[in-house]
Amino acid sequence: MDHNNSKQKPTRRLSPIINEASSGGEDRQFSMNLARGLEVLRSFTAADPVLTNRTISERTGLPKATVSRLTYTLTAFGYLRQDDAGAYRLGTAVLSLAHPVLGGLALRQIARPVLQELAASTGCTVNLATQERVHAIYIDSVRSDLANPYLPDVGSVSPLLHSAIGRALVLAHQGTHREQLLNRIKVADPQAYAAGIEYLQADELLFRSEGHCRARGPWLADIDAIATHIPLPSSTEAAAINCTRSNKAVVKIDLAKLVPQLQAAAKKISLLHSGQLGGQLAHGV
Repeated sequence: MDHNNSKQKPTRRLSPIINEASSGGEDRQFSMNLARGLEVLRSFTAADPVLTNRTISERTGLPKATVSRLTYTLTAFGYLRQDDAGAYRLGTAVLSLAHPVLGGLALRQIARPVLQELAASTGCTVNLATQERVHAIYIDSVRSDLANPYLPDVGSVSPLLHSAIGRALVLAHQGTHREQLLNRIKVADPQAYAAGIEYLQADELLFRSEGHCRARGPWLADIDAIATHIPLPSSTEAAAINCTRSNKAVVKIDLAKLVPQLQAAAKKISLLHSGQLGGQLAHGV
């Protein structure tokens, strides 16, 4: 029985990284088997936690026979588990990889009290995200707006161009780096690129004039949001924060008026990350 026949699932082409390696790439350090196994794990989402070998094959572009070997091996190591109908879901061994990652995220530890302060002072739900290839991945969230139905779990992802916080992550890149990122988005997910590029262009103008991005488009239409990236060294993964508010909240808030607080929080996180803020406080600044 295929657990995914109830709704049409989009097929996914082979990962650009794997495709390049398969087409004569000369990187001898690249492990094709490992890359394929990781693509299998990445096929699972919160919306689609149970997948068959056939669906995984469609999503990854890998042959079904290859997928069968990979799912068998991943199950043996506890990264997948198989149900009675033969379909797979992620196993608890995946959590053993995630926990040390979260514990080692210095930015998350540094930003937490700043996020809490911003949520308390604005009445908004505040989120922290970093870039994960062509997605925004949420690494922390503080809820203040109780009417807000959107409280992303740590580790949840969204396409970069579909949300204000994602577009802020794109705008954290400059020049050719931004062009390269947009090209990766276009190659990896042409539909997401086509649906989101006009919103990025509008936010680029807004960011230049006012220093933030604004929620637009079909992504979570009942949520209003402003976002800005955290100014971090170019060697550090891009990061951004947002303030979100339910459009159905009884108490209405003009998020545009909260932009200075959002920007101040982003700057404070940046200074804490670099160690500068501690020095300023020590000298009574």
